[in-house]
Amino acid sequence: MPEVKKLSDGIFEVIKDKKQLATRNLDPGKTVYGEKLIPVEGVEYRTWDPRRSKLGAMILKKFNIPLKEDSKVLYLGAASGTTVSHVSDIVSEGAVYAVEFAPRSMRDLIGLASRRKNVHPILADAGKPDSYSHLVEPVDLIFQDVAQPNQAEIAARNAVRFLKKDGYLLLSIKARSIDTAANPKEVFKEEVRKLEQAFEPGFEVLNAKDLMPYHEDHLGVLAKLK
Repeated sequence: MPEVKKLSDGIFEVIKDKKQLATRNLDPGKTVYGEKLIPVEGVEYRTWDPRRSKLGAMILKKFNIPLKEDSKVLYLGAASGTTVSHVSDIVSEGAVYAVEFAPRSMRDLIGLASRRKNVHPILADAGKPDSYSHLVEPVDLIFQDVAQPNQAEIAARNAVRFLKKDGYLLLSIKARSIDTAANPKEVFKEEVRKLEQAFEPGFEVLNAKDLMPYHEDHLGVLAKLK
C-alpha cells in the first residue's frame, strides 16, 4: 500500500517505490498531462511533475505555499493548464482565474474548465489587467509564470488591482525572457529590487530561491504587499 504524507493544505507526498509530489484528483479517473493516478484508501492522487511546473518546483524547494481549500487564485501565464489543474485540486472549494494569451493553449484550458468548475479561463495579456478586471474577484494568491521582459511590473500591476491586503504573490522569474545575455543572478537581483522598491505600495520578499535542478535560469519568489 502506498504511503501518503501531507506537506501542506491539499499538497501531498505519495511514497510508492519512490517519493512523488501529488494532489487529490478533483476529477477522478481523468489525467491532464499523462501523470500517474495512485489510489490510496479510497482517495485518488495525481502525481505532480516538478520539471513541468514551477509551482511544483517551489514546493520541493520548501517554499511556504499559502493555499487553502477555499482560496481564490489569479494564475498569470496559465499555458495549457498543467499546473492550473493541480491548483484546482488544492483549492477544491475556491477558484482559479487562469489568464493565458495564446489561443492554442486556451483551447486546452477551456477543455480543462469544462471538467473542473473552479477553473475560469481568461484569454488576455497578463500585462493588461484592466482588460479582465470585470472577470476577476479579489484573490488570496497570485501565481505568475509569464515569458515577458517586464515580469516584476506585471506582478505589481495585477497585485495592486486584485490581491487582498493579506494576500501573497508567488512569482517564477525567467531570466532569459528578460535579458538573454546578462548573468541570470544579476537579472534576478534586479527583478527582486524592483519588486521591493520600484512600485507603490511595493512588496516584502519573504523567500527567493533558484529553481535548479528542476528549471534552469528561473528564480522562485514568495512576496506580499507592504
